[in-house]
Amino acid sequence: MSTDTLTKIQPITLTEGALTQLKRIHDEQKLTSDHGLRIGVKGGGCSGFSYVLGFDVQKEKDEIHEIDGFKVFMEKSHAIYLLGMEIDWVDGLNNRGFTFSNPNAKETCGCGTSFSA
Repeated sequence: MSTDTLTKIQPITLTEGALTQLKRIHDEQKLTSDHGLRIGVKGGGCSGFSYVLGFDVQKEKDEIHEIDGFKVFMEKSHAIYLLGMEIDWVDGLNNRGFTFSNPNAKETCGCGTSFSA
């Protein structure tokens, strides 16, 4: 598959709250149309893996997805860890930030940004 091919399958879900915050961040940082939302995993964290979430430009290994109007970059090899995940934004008294609800996680840590598969 070509790296500039838009994939129709939505591997993850962004809630309305997450979309609102992502649009706010995108606008505040005055990012160009070359920037998309990078979602992935990396080794580390309390439970073995931690999530990657941020704006970035496309890399060679990326698949491109369009999710609710956002261009999303994800390495194909990360899909097995992220497929079906929901990203939400929580803005409460005790917790504020992005949350990850991942059906592939066998364990998560208390911080909610680390998991094992």
